[in-house]
Amino acid sequence: MSFASLGLIDPLMRTLDALGYTSATPVQAQAIGPILAGRDVMAAAQTGTGKTAGFALPLLQRLTMEGGQVGSNAVRVLVLVPTRELAEQVHDSFKEYGAGLPLRTHVAYGGVSINPQMMKLRKGLDVLVATPGRLLDLYRQNAVKFDQLQTLVLDEADRMLDLGFSRELNDIFSALPAKRQTLLFSATFSDEIRALAGKLLNNPLSIEVSARNSTVQRIRQWVVPVDKKRKPELFLHLLHKLRWGQVLVFVKTRKGVDQLVDTLAANGVAADAIHGDKAQPARLRALERFKAGQCKILVATDVAARGLDIDDLPQVVNFDLPTVAEDYIHRTGRTGRAGNAGQAVSLVCADEVDLLAAIEMFTRQTLERIEEPGFSPEHRVPLTDTAGQVVKKPKKAKKAKVTGDVLHVDVRFLKTR
Repeated sequence: MSFASLGLIDPLMRTLDALGYTSATPVQAQAIGPILAGRDVMAAAQTGTGKTAGFALPLLQRLTMEGGQVGSNAVRVLVLVPTRELAEQVHDSFKEYGAGLPLRTHVAYGGVSINPQMMKLRKGLDVLVATPGRLLDLYRQNAVKFDQLQTLVLDEADRMLDLGFSRELNDIFSALPAKRQTLLFSATFSDEIRALAGKLLNNPLSIEVSARNSTVQRIRQWVVPVDKKRKPELFLHLLHKLRWGQVLVFVKTRKGVDQLVDTLAANGVAADAIHGDKAQPARLRALERFKAGQCKILVATDVAARGLDIDDLPQVVNFDLPTVAEDYIHRTGRTGRAGNAGQAVSLVCADEVDLLAAIEMFTRQTLERIEEPGFSPEHRVPLTDTAGQVVKKPKKAKKAKVTGDVLHVDVRFLKTR
């Protein structure tokens, strides 16, 4: 479907033409019209399918067409996101799509000085993209007001709950005007999020453009069984053997990220790192270097699973499996974006078999296993299935016992024909 047929105004159409956007993705085609009409919407779409434009374009148009003055410290559209990286990404999208429009936008998150954010809010904003914790800091210091709020957008609300923002979200919701438009956009919707939507949204239009909890179809996914202690060695081997170019590597812990980066450096492979202990400017520099191709390997915790948007990222590696099965979708969704193909490989050791089973049950698919010659694990990784079960190996038949001239056979292990 063309963007022109969705009723977008000429300034937005010119911007989309300049960006090379020719036709709307399914989620955009279904969401833009209802959002322009003021409806509440909850939309589930695979990551990389253009859901940010699905809400940003119609909201920019409504703000432009309605005009009016924004009061001091007031906000007309509030977009809540779980991480600093995603906040920057979403705000960049609003700036890009809204180029040339007479609108004021800004982004607010923790880890940096609050003073510049407070200064930006003094003149009022049409769009504020924020993380819950920093937004509450601003609200409690009377730096932001919600009396002019028209639309609330919850982007990746499931991740916000995963990160423990439930109390902050409830405090924010209680401060917002009851009469407003509310939009929920996410790659997946858990039962907890659907319950939240039932409380916040008014007769919402529900959009699901892909199967629930599914991964991007254009991603080739496979698992390599390996002993835990040999994971760094296997990663280096695959890096050279498969000639990987740009690679995003997910590690479970901050300490693990730093250890892998040090190991790679010791083997002459440069890599950048991002995790929660890194200062925000350092995290942003690492992301920019990775996006620009100045650094080919970025090692990260799940802080990057939903805040990194690179159209042609070819490779994601799960050095460690995520402890939350849903995060597997968001990790692998960093590749295969914008219609491109991608690959996602997971290095799995024996003590991660339960995590693997949970992922396969969540995504309803059994991941292909490919053993790498020379790396077959001493501690075998049991088989799993999409029911979330670990398939135990059948017991071997006991050997016959020979005592003198008498052959003793346990008849329980005799096979009948």
